[in-house]
Amino acid sequence: MREFWDSLYADEAYVYGTEPNAFLRAQQDRLRPGQEVLAMADGEGRNGVWLAEQGLTVHAVDFSPVAQAKAEHLARSRGVDIQFEQADLLNWRWERARYDVIAAIFVQFVGSEERPALFRNMKRALKPGGILILQGYTRRQIKFGTGGPSSADNMYTEPMLREAFGDMEILHLCEHDDVISEGYKHHGMSALIDMVARVRPGADLLARWVLSQLPGRGKH
Repeated sequence: MREFWDSLYADEAYVYGTEPNAFLRAQQDRLRPGQEVLAMADGEGRNGVWLAEQGLTVHAVDFSPVAQAKAEHLARSRGVDIQFEQADLLNWRWERARYDVIAAIFVQFVGSEERPALFRNMKRALKPGGILILQGYTRRQIKFGTGGPSSADNMYTEPMLREAFGDMEILHLCEHDDVISEGYKHHGMSALIDMVARVRPGADLLARWVLSQLPGRGKH
């Protein structure tokens, strides 16, 4: 798996470009300087660098050291500091309630078996009031063939996201077709789905209370 991504990113060009994802950029008003953000599978750094330019503290995690070397170069060229970490997000130690924001842009490297655990970890890593900004492809993207995985099992649907993140406040959820231009790997008419969801304030306290009511966990 890592060999595939290293080979992809070995190109001198930035295969997904150096400008941020358009949907992420459109969420700028939801972001605040000083917030801590996890840029998931951030690849060559286009989104993490833009987030750092908005004054956020960026933790960029990606599987490929080749991609991260390019991301570090991009960050230096744009004069921002980012905490880079090379790791497999499926086997990563997710810290509970660490992040104000998670940016999950085209994070579609898993299918239906591994995706529920990944989604649970994403929710767990957000602080109460924290937001998840997500964009991905729907299954109709297979027909367009303008980017993304070749397996429909890796794609998102609105019911899937609504069910997985239904315990959060879903601020925006929309399927649409649009032309995108993000390097030469994401280029052309695309079947997209966007979501912004917020952890309900006090959600962590509620979860602790529920656990305390379980047999053997409460006061006697």
